[in-house]
Amino acid sequence: MMTASANETKHEPDSEIGGLTRREAVRAGVLMGVSVAAAGTAVSLHRRAAVTGDPIGEGTVRHLTVLANVPPTLNDDVLIRMQRELVKAMAKPVEQRRWIMVIDTRKCVGCHACTIACVAENHLPPGVVYRPVVTEEFGEFPNVQLRFTPRPCMQCDKPPCVPVCPVAATWKRPDGIVTIDYDKCIGCRYCLAACPYGARTSDFGEDYLAGAAEGAPTDGQGALRGAPAAWAEQPSHEYGKSWTREGHQSPMGNARKCHFCLHRLEVGQLPQCTTTCIGRATYFGDANDPDSLVTELITRNNVQTLLPHKGTQPRVFYIV
Repeated sequence: MMTASANETKHEPDSEIGGLTRREAVRAGVLMGVSVAAAGTAVSLHRRAAVTGDPIGEGTVRHLTVLANVPPTLNDDVLIRMQRELVKAMAKPVEQRRWIMVIDTRKCVGCHACTIACVAENHLPPGVVYRPVVTEEFGEFPNVQLRFTPRPCMQCDKPPCVPVCPVAATWKRPDGIVTIDYDKCIGCRYCLAACPYGARTSDFGEDYLAGAAEGAPTDGQGALRGAPAAWAEQPSHEYGKSWTREGHQSPMGNARKCHFCLHRLEVGQLPQCTTTCIGRATYFGDANDPDSLVTELITRNNVQTLLPHKGTQPRVFYIV
Protein backbone atom coordinates (compact mmCIF):
# COMPACT_ATOMS: atom_id res chain seq x y z
CA MET A 1 0.00 0.00 0.00
CA MET A 2 1.29 3.41 -0.89
CA THR A 3 1.91 5.92 1.86
CA ALA A 4 2.49 9.65 1.75
CA SER A 5 5.22 11.16 3.89
CA ALA A 6 4.43 14.24 5.95
CA ASN A 7 6.20 17.53 5.40
CA GLU A 8 9.33 18.16 7.42
CA THR A 9 8.99 20.37 10.45
CA LYS A 10 10.13 23.91 9.69
CA HIS A 11 12.45 25.61 12.20
CA GLU A 12 11.10 29.02 12.99
CA PRO A 13 12.99 32.14 14.03
CA ASP A 14 12.03 34.13 17.11
CA SER A 15 9.44 36.91 16.72
CA GLU A 16 9.87 40.47 17.86
CA ILE A 17 8.27 41.55 21.12
CA GLY A 18 5.31 43.87 20.89
CA GLY A 19 3.07 44.71 17.95
CA LEU A 20 2.87 41.05 16.92
CA THR A 21 1.26 40.17 13.63
CA ARG A 22 -0.82 37.02 13.24
CA ARG A 23 2.12 35.11 11.71
CA GLU A 24 4.54 36.37 14.34
CA ALA A 25 2.12 35.47 17.08
CA VAL A 26 2.01 31.91 15.85
CA ARG A 27 5.78 31.74 15.66
CA ALA A 28 6.19 33.12 19.18
CA GLY A 29 3.73 30.58 20.54
CA VAL A 30 1.18 33.12 21.72
CA LEU A 31 -1.64 30.96 20.43
CA MET A 32 -0.59 28.19 22.80
CA GLY A 33 -2.04 30.30 25.56
CA VAL A 34 -5.56 30.22 24.14
CA SER A 35 -8.02 28.56 26.46
CA VAL A 36 -8.45 24.85 25.72
CA ALA A 37 -12.01 25.00 26.94
CA ALA A 38 -12.89 27.82 24.55
CA ALA A 39 -11.30 25.99 21.62
CA GLY A 40 -13.19 22.83 22.53
CA THR A 41 -16.46 24.75 22.57
CA ALA A 42 -15.75 26.26 19.17
CA VAL A 43 -14.94 22.85 17.73
CA SER A 44 -18.12 21.39 19.18
CA LEU A 45 -20.24 24.15 17.69
CA HIS A 46 -18.55 23.74 14.33
CA ARG A 47 -19.24 20.00 14.30
CA ARG A 48 -22.94 20.68 14.85
CA ALA A 49 -23.10 23.12 11.94
CA ALA A 50 -25.33 21.59 9.26
CA VAL A 51 -24.52 23.88 6.34
CA THR A 52 -21.42 25.57 4.98
CA GLY A 53 -23.09 28.69 3.64
CA ASP A 54 -21.83 28.01 0.11
CA PRO A 55 -24.25 29.09 -2.63
CA ILE A 56 -26.13 26.31 -4.40
CA GLY A 57 -28.79 26.05 -7.06
CA GLU A 58 -29.13 27.72 -10.45
CA GLY A 59 -26.99 30.68 -9.41
CA THR A 60 -23.93 28.41 -9.47
CA VAL A 61 -24.46 27.23 -13.06
CA ARG A 62 -21.74 28.32 -15.50
CA HIS A 63 -22.50 28.34 -19.24
CA LEU A 64 -18.97 28.29 -20.62
CA THR A 65 -17.96 28.59 -24.26
CA VAL A 66 -14.66 26.73 -24.02
CA LEU A 67 -14.17 24.54 -27.13
CA ALA A 68 -17.64 25.51 -28.33
CA ASN A 69 -16.34 26.03 -31.88
CA VAL A 70 -14.17 22.90 -31.91
CA PRO A 71 -16.08 19.78 -33.00
CA PRO A 72 -15.20 16.55 -31.17
CA THR A 73 -13.31 13.80 -33.00
CA LEU A 74 -12.54 10.16 -32.28
CA ASN A 75 -8.85 10.99 -31.82
CA ASP A 76 -9.27 13.81 -29.31
CA ASP A 77 -6.49 13.98 -26.73
CA VAL A 78 -7.61 13.08 -23.21
CA LEU A 79 -7.07 16.70 -22.17
CA ILE A 80 -9.60 17.82 -24.78
CA ARG A 81 -12.08 15.20 -23.60
CA MET A 82 -11.69 16.23 -19.97
CA GLN A 83 -12.05 19.88 -20.97
CA ARG A 84 -15.39 19.14 -22.65
CA GLU A 85 -16.56 17.15 -19.65
CA LEU A 86 -15.57 20.04 -17.38
CA VAL A 87 -17.74 22.43 -19.38
CA LYS A 88 -20.59 19.91 -19.18
CA ALA A 89 -20.22 19.61 -15.40
CA MET A 90 -20.10 23.36 -14.86
CA ALA A 91 -23.47 23.66 -16.60
CA LYS A 92 -24.99 21.90 -13.57
CA PRO A 93 -25.61 23.42 -10.13
CA VAL A 94 -22.62 23.03 -7.84
CA GLU A 95 -24.31 20.47 -5.60
CA GLN A 96 -24.75 18.14 -8.59
CA ARG A 97 -21.01 18.03 -9.34
CA ARG A 98 -18.57 15.67 -7.61
CA TRP A 99 -14.98 16.47 -8.51
CA ILE A 100 -12.44 13.67 -8.25
CA MET A 101 -8.89 13.11 -9.44
CA VAL A 102 -7.43 9.88 -10.81
CA ILE A 103 -3.65 9.41 -10.97
CA ASP A 104 -2.12 6.60 -13.01
CA THR A 105 1.07 5.69 -11.15
CA ARG A 106 2.08 3.44 -14.06
CA LYS A 107 2.52 6.54 -16.22
CA CYS A 108 4.05 8.94 -13.69
CA VAL A 109 7.78 9.39 -14.41
CA GLY A 110 8.58 11.54 -11.40
CA CYS A 111 9.36 14.65 -13.44
CA HIS A 112 7.74 16.97 -10.83
CA ALA A 113 6.25 19.09 -13.62
CA CYS A 114 2.91 19.07 -11.77
CA THR A 115 4.59 20.31 -8.59
CA ILE A 116 6.30 23.22 -10.33
CA ALA A 117 3.20 24.08 -12.37
CA CYS A 118 1.16 24.28 -9.18
CA VAL A 119 3.74 26.55 -7.54
CA ALA A 120 3.68 28.86 -10.57
CA GLU A 121 -0.12 28.86 -10.92
CA ASN A 122 -0.79 29.69 -7.27
CA HIS A 123 2.36 31.80 -6.68
CA LEU A 124 3.35 29.62 -3.74
CA PRO A 125 6.11 30.91 -1.45
CA PRO A 126 9.05 28.87 -0.11
CA GLY A 127 7.93 26.03 2.12
CA VAL A 128 4.41 25.83 0.68
CA VAL A 129 3.81 22.92 -1.71
CA TYR A 130 0.37 21.68 -2.73
CA ARG A 131 1.39 18.71 -4.84
CA PRO A 132 4.66 17.02 -3.90
CA VAL A 133 5.66 13.78 -5.62
CA VAL A 134 6.59 11.04 -3.16
CA THR A 135 9.34 8.72 -4.38
CA GLU A 136 9.46 5.10 -3.19
CA GLU A 137 12.14 2.52 -3.87
CA PHE A 138 11.20 -1.14 -3.89
CA GLY A 139 12.79 -4.46 -4.82
CA GLU A 140 16.21 -5.86 -4.04
CA PHE A 141 19.48 -5.13 -5.79
CA PRO A 142 19.99 -5.44 -8.69
CA ASN A 143 16.24 -5.49 -9.40
CA VAL A 144 15.37 -2.15 -7.85
CA GLN A 145 12.61 0.10 -9.12
CA LEU A 146 11.14 3.48 -8.25
CA ARG A 147 7.48 4.35 -7.80
CA PHE A 148 6.30 7.96 -7.96
CA THR A 149 3.16 9.07 -6.17
CA PRO A 150 1.89 12.63 -6.68
CA ARG A 151 0.09 13.67 -3.51
CA PRO A 152 -2.39 16.54 -3.79
CA CYS A 153 -5.02 17.19 -1.14
CA MET A 154 -7.25 14.12 -0.98
CA GLN A 155 -10.46 16.24 -0.72
CA CYS A 156 -11.74 13.64 1.75
CA ASP A 157 -15.45 12.97 2.14
CA LYS A 158 -14.74 12.77 5.89
CA PRO A 159 -11.92 15.32 6.24
CA PRO A 160 -10.30 15.20 9.69
CA CYS A 161 -8.94 18.71 9.14
CA VAL A 162 -12.42 20.28 9.20
CA PRO A 163 -13.79 19.51 12.69
CA VAL A 164 -10.57 20.48 14.49
CA CYS A 165 -10.57 24.08 13.20
CA PRO A 166 -11.56 26.29 16.16
CA VAL A 167 -12.80 29.15 13.94
CA ALA A 168 -14.59 27.20 11.17
CA ALA A 169 -12.10 28.48 8.59
CA THR A 170 -12.10 25.23 6.58
CA TRP A 171 -15.04 23.23 5.26
CA LYS A 172 -16.16 20.91 2.47
CA ARG A 173 -18.00 22.51 -0.43
CA PRO A 174 -21.11 20.96 -2.04
CA ASP A 175 -18.95 19.80 -4.98
CA GLY A 176 -16.60 17.91 -2.64
CA ILE A 177 -13.63 20.30 -2.51
CA VAL A 178 -12.27 21.17 0.95
CA THR A 179 -11.49 24.89 1.12
CA ILE A 180 -9.89 27.40 3.49
CA ASP A 181 -11.04 30.94 4.26
CA TYR A 182 -7.75 32.78 4.60
CA ASP A 183 -9.44 35.74 6.27
CA LYS A 184 -10.77 33.49 9.06
CA CYS A 185 -7.73 31.25 9.50
CA ILE A 186 -5.70 32.13 12.59
CA GLY A 187 -2.73 29.91 11.73
CA CYS A 188 -3.09 27.58 14.71
CA ARG A 189 -2.10 24.61 12.53
CA TYR A 190 -4.53 22.19 14.17
CA CYS A 191 -5.57 21.13 10.67
CA LEU A 192 -1.96 20.41 9.71
CA ALA A 193 -1.67 18.01 12.62
CA ALA A 194 -5.02 16.37 11.87
CA CYS A 195 -4.33 15.61 8.18
CA PRO A 196 -2.89 12.08 7.90
CA TYR A 197 -1.53 12.84 4.41
CA GLY A 198 0.57 15.88 5.26
CA ALA A 199 -1.40 17.72 2.58
CA ARG A 200 -1.46 21.07 4.40
CA THR A 201 1.45 23.43 4.89
CA SER A 202 1.80 26.71 6.75
CA ASP A 203 2.68 29.98 5.02
CA PHE A 204 5.32 31.70 7.16
CA GLY A 205 5.58 34.71 4.88
CA GLU A 206 8.84 33.68 3.25
CA ASP A 207 10.03 35.25 0.01
CA TYR A 208 12.11 33.65 -2.74
CA LEU A 209 14.05 36.88 -3.23
CA ALA A 210 14.80 37.46 0.46
CA GLY A 211 18.57 37.60 0.84
CA ALA A 212 19.08 36.54 -2.79
CA ALA A 213 21.15 39.63 -3.63
CA GLU A 214 23.35 39.69 -0.55
CA GLY A 215 26.86 40.72 -1.55
CA ALA A 216 25.74 42.12 -4.91
CA PRO A 217 27.16 45.50 -6.02
CA THR A 218 25.08 48.54 -5.09
CA ASP A 219 24.80 52.13 -6.25
CA GLY A 220 26.72 53.32 -3.19
CA GLN A 221 23.57 54.08 -1.18
CA GLY A 222 22.64 50.51 -0.36
CA ALA A 223 20.14 50.15 -3.19
CA LEU A 224 20.57 47.29 -5.65
CA ARG A 225 20.65 48.05 -9.34
CA GLY A 226 17.68 46.95 -11.43
CA ALA A 227 13.91 46.76 -11.02
CA PRO A 228 12.12 44.18 -8.83
CA ALA A 229 11.17 40.93 -10.55
CA ALA A 230 7.70 41.33 -12.10
CA TRP A 231 6.69 37.77 -11.26
CA ALA A 232 7.39 38.35 -7.56
CA GLU A 233 4.77 41.11 -7.41
CA GLN A 234 1.99 39.19 -9.13
CA PRO A 235 -0.93 38.21 -6.89
CA SER A 236 -2.30 34.73 -6.37
CA HIS A 237 -5.87 34.12 -7.54
CA GLU A 238 -6.85 31.28 -5.25
CA TYR A 239 -10.55 30.92 -4.46
CA GLY A 240 -11.38 33.58 -7.05
CA LYS A 241 -9.75 36.41 -5.07
CA SER A 242 -6.58 38.41 -5.54
CA TRP A 243 -4.01 37.81 -2.80
CA THR A 244 -0.90 39.99 -2.69
CA ARG A 245 1.99 39.37 -0.34
CA GLU A 246 2.08 42.71 1.43
CA GLY A 247 2.86 43.28 5.06
CA HIS A 248 1.59 40.30 7.00
CA GLN A 249 -1.82 39.99 5.38
CA SER A 250 -3.49 36.74 4.29
CA PRO A 251 -2.52 34.25 3.08
CA MET A 252 0.67 34.79 5.08
CA GLY A 253 0.29 33.09 8.43
CA ASN A 254 -2.43 30.77 7.13
CA ALA A 255 -2.71 27.06 6.52
CA ARG A 256 -2.70 26.37 2.78
CA LYS A 257 -3.52 23.39 0.58
CA CYS A 258 -4.50 22.13 -2.86
CA HIS A 259 -8.02 23.15 -3.93
CA PHE A 260 -8.15 21.54 -7.39
CA CYS A 261 -7.55 25.02 -8.87
CA LEU A 262 -11.08 26.24 -8.14
CA HIS A 263 -10.34 29.57 -9.81
CA ARG A 264 -9.56 27.72 -13.04
CA LEU A 265 -12.63 25.50 -12.90
CA GLU A 266 -14.86 28.56 -12.76
CA VAL A 267 -13.63 29.68 -16.18
CA GLY A 268 -13.61 26.23 -17.76
CA GLN A 269 -9.96 25.31 -17.28
CA LEU A 270 -8.64 22.05 -15.88
CA PRO A 271 -6.42 22.06 -12.78
CA GLN A 272 -2.90 23.15 -13.72
CA CYS A 273 -1.36 19.85 -12.60
CA THR A 274 -3.65 17.93 -14.96
CA THR A 275 -2.84 20.18 -17.91
CA THR A 276 0.91 20.07 -17.29
CA CYS A 277 1.41 16.32 -16.75
CA ILE A 278 3.72 15.21 -19.58
CA GLY A 279 2.75 11.54 -19.28
CA ARG A 280 -1.03 12.12 -19.20
CA ALA A 281 -0.99 10.44 -15.79
CA THR A 282 -3.39 12.82 -14.04
CA TYR A 283 -7.12 12.87 -14.79
CA PHE A 284 -9.81 15.14 -13.43
CA GLY A 285 -13.56 15.23 -13.77
CA ASP A 286 -17.06 14.84 -12.40
CA ALA A 287 -17.76 11.49 -10.73
CA ASN A 288 -21.50 12.21 -11.01
CA ASP A 289 -21.21 11.97 -14.78
CA PRO A 290 -21.42 8.25 -15.70
CA ASP A 291 -19.88 9.00 -19.12
CA SER A 292 -16.88 10.94 -17.80
CA LEU A 293 -13.32 9.73 -18.27
CA VAL A 294 -12.64 9.58 -14.53
CA THR A 295 -15.69 7.37 -13.98
CA GLU A 296 -14.50 5.10 -16.77
CA LEU A 297 -11.01 4.87 -15.29
CA ILE A 298 -12.03 3.95 -11.75
CA THR A 299 -14.51 1.39 -13.10
CA ARG A 300 -12.14 -0.40 -15.47
CA ASN A 301 -8.89 -0.31 -13.50
CA ASN A 302 -7.48 -1.51 -10.22
CA VAL A 303 -7.60 1.65 -8.12
CA GLN A 304 -6.53 2.39 -4.56
CA THR A 305 -6.68 5.31 -2.16
CA LEU A 306 -4.02 6.39 0.30
CA LEU A 307 -4.39 5.23 3.91
CA PRO A 308 -7.92 3.78 3.52
CA HIS A 309 -7.79 2.50 7.10
CA LYS A 310 -7.99 6.12 8.30
CA GLY A 311 -11.62 6.23 7.17
CA THR A 312 -11.28 9.63 5.49
CA GLN A 313 -12.76 8.45 2.16
CA PRO A 314 -10.39 10.29 -0.19
CA ARG A 315 -11.55 11.59 -3.57
CA VAL A 316 -8.15 11.06 -5.19
CA PHE A 317 -7.76 7.60 -6.68
CA TYR A 318 -4.57 5.87 -7.81
CA ILE A 319 -4.35 3.36 -10.66
CA VAL A 320 -1.70 0.77 -9.72
